[in-house]
Amino acid sequence: MLRSKTVAQYLPFLRRYARALTGSQASGDAYVSATLETLIGEPTLIDGAARVSLYRLFTKIWNSVSLNNEDPRPDDDMPADARLANLTPRPRQAFLLVALEGFSEEDAAKVLEVDVPTLRSLVEESGRELAADIATDVLIIEDETFIAMDLEALVESLGHRVLGVARTHTEAVALARKKKPGLILADIQLADGSSGLDAVNDLLRAFEVPVIFITAYPERFLTGERPEPAFLIAKPFQPAMVSAIASQALFFARNAKRRERQATG
Repeated sequence: MLRSKTVAQYLPFLRRYARALTGSQASGDAYVSATLETLIGEPTLIDGAARVSLYRLFTKIWNSVSLNNEDPRPDDDMPADARLANLTPRPRQAFLLVALEGFSEEDAAKVLEVDVPTLRSLVEESGRELAADIATDVLIIEDETFIAMDLEALVESLGHRVLGVARTHTEAVALARKKKPGLILADIQLADGSSGLDAVNDLLRAFEVPVIFITAYPERFLTGERPEPAFLIAKPFQPAMVSAIASQALFFARNAKRRERQATG
């Protein structure tokens, strides 16, 4: 019982990591479910360092060719070779473990079962990938002035352009429809009492755009019990965390557009 409670406290954050790796709630949660099913059959896989053990087990399942060849989303008919081509490489895994999940270099190395110098080289390689990412236009939906200013400066430091900052549902919809952003960073609770989730859902009916939600309570949106954001940033956020998630969101968005072009070409 004690072990199950220990694992349960890390599940929301494992879901966050899994969704960032896969680009969707459904796929990420499917990998987490597979991890838990394995753990139920072999509970001794979790040792004293429960969090490291849990993520290490997830990584082994994630890297399993047999599971990767099976689409965890029943309504998705993407070919297996296309799914494999879209899998996040180890450098991104290393980067997300450190930047998003906050593992120390030593623990991240244990998760990936590499030594620390190798872990560092993987993170550096991911940094080179990020530097090569194509810049895009970003809409920030945030009602707290100082947080909005921090986000704006951070987004621009990553090489992107800020189209504008919206404080309410109405402002967000008007700005997005006028300027068509390539990425949206959205707070969940807005100044007029409206929901950033609602504003984004309205926008997504008109056009496709990757979205990253920002909240002080990410665990509330990482239960797997309802449709939830695939990309979440927790307040207070670190620059590396924003960089990591923005990279993932744009990575999956670009791959989706590439597949669309190939399908119609």
